[in-house]
Amino acid sequence: MTGSVQEAAERGGAQRAAGRWVALGVLVLAVLLVAVDATVLGLATPYLSEDLQPSGTQLLWIGDAYSFVIAGLLISMGSLGDRIGRKRLLLVGATAFGLVSVLNAYAQTPEMMIVARALLGVAGATLMPSTLALIRNIFHDPRERSLAIGLWSAAASAGMAVGPIAGGALLEHFWWGSVFLINLPVMALLVVVGVRTLPESRNPAPGPWDLPSVLLSLAAVVGVVYALKETAAHGFAWPALGAGLLGAVALRAFVRRQRGLPVPLVDVGLFRSRGFSGAVLANLLTILGLSGLLFFLSQYLQLVQGRRPIEAGIAELPAAVGAVVAGLLAGGAARRLSVRAVVSGGLAVIGLALAVLTTISQSTGYLQIGAVLLVVGFGAGLAFTVTSDVILTAVPKEQAGAASAVSETAYELGTALGIALLGSVVTGVYRDFTGPAGTPQAAHESLGGAVVAAAHMPGDAAAA
Repeated sequence: MTGSVQEAAERGGAQRAAGRWVALGVLVLAVLLVAVDATVLGLATPYLSEDLQPSGTQLLWIGDAYSFVIAGLLISMGSLGDRIGRKRLLLVGATAFGLVSVLNAYAQTPEMMIVARALLGVAGATLMPSTLALIRNIFHDPRERSLAIGLWSAAASAGMAVGPIAGGALLEHFWWGSVFLINLPVMALLVVVGVRTLPESRNPAPGPWDLPSVLLSLAAVVGVVYALKETAAHGFAWPALGAGLLGAVALRAFVRRQRGLPVPLVDVGLFRSRGFSGAVLANLLTILGLSGLLFFLSQYLQLVQGRRPIEAGIAELPAAVGAVVAGLLAGGAARRLSVRAVVSGGLAVIGLALAVLTTISQSTGYLQIGAVLLVVGFGAGLAFTVTSDVILTAVPKEQAGAASAVSETAYELGTALGIALLGSVVTGVYRDFTGPAGTPQAAHESLGGAVVAAAHMPGDAAAA
């Protein structure tokens, strides 16, 4: 009798363990898709440019509106999940993500596309903090939880590589909107399986959800980044200065409001720790360099070197390989050397590799490009893995949730800034180049605009 009871208990435990890993698979699928959508647009940009004919500035907003909104709403949505239930928020967000993807796929104007990307960012912001919070609730064993969080982080990094490859495969056979329609079956699977496997969890005493804090955080992120982007593209101008001042004022008001709230959306006192604030900054800089590189390298490989979309996607794979290898080695390297040495080394490697990429031309062989991408990915993997660990361990256990939200915000803001700042520099260069006689103004707006304009010019002029 006792043996039967023990066997039944063991079977029940095995079933619960299996259920945990199935639930993890659902959560990893969600964060993978959010990461894919941050990079999948890169390969589709030339086709989108030809169809919608956006200006250079509009093209940048199409590329970065998604990440801007996610960055501005991550902390707010994480707080909302604490109040209404993380499972509920995840499933509602997944449903909205699928529906808004249709709007992205069938956008008819640049303005409509920008709005659609922003709405997709709202839905995406509900997914990332909910997934990490649910992982912490599902896995109580420290070793299992560490493995689960490691797989979650790997999915977020892998999405940056999967995006270009999936986008390239679709663009070989379908129109640019197909890169968004792949979200529908994935999100449908997530909702169906998630309803059955995910447990509900919420904070039993979360405090009120402060709407003014939500609006202030959005105004701060969008205002500051818009000012940086416009200044980089056009130089000093009063509208950009006004947006920057508005963002700075909103940020100061947000910080002061968090200090006065009994239960803030984010504990700004975390930034008093030099280790924590330094890790957040390094985290942001790492993703800034990597995301900006991948966004524009996708266009270079297609528009300058004439590669097919799927070829361009596969060509960017070494960056992901380097990041995965570095992620496996980063912990041991930090223990043998030091956290500061590993993070500084990773950032230095990224900087050197990006400097090498400034020398490429139309005739540059793939061996050089692939090697540089491998090195960039390795440096990013070192820095990002170690800084993520520092962010989580630099604060008390009861503040780990807030620390995770800050880490995710730095990741998304770095993605947005990478596209915005590096893109603005490129846009400024294109506006200043001297083209042959008869070159239309659209050719000075962006790389995509130059290619479209060249297609409609006489043969000799286009070749020039």
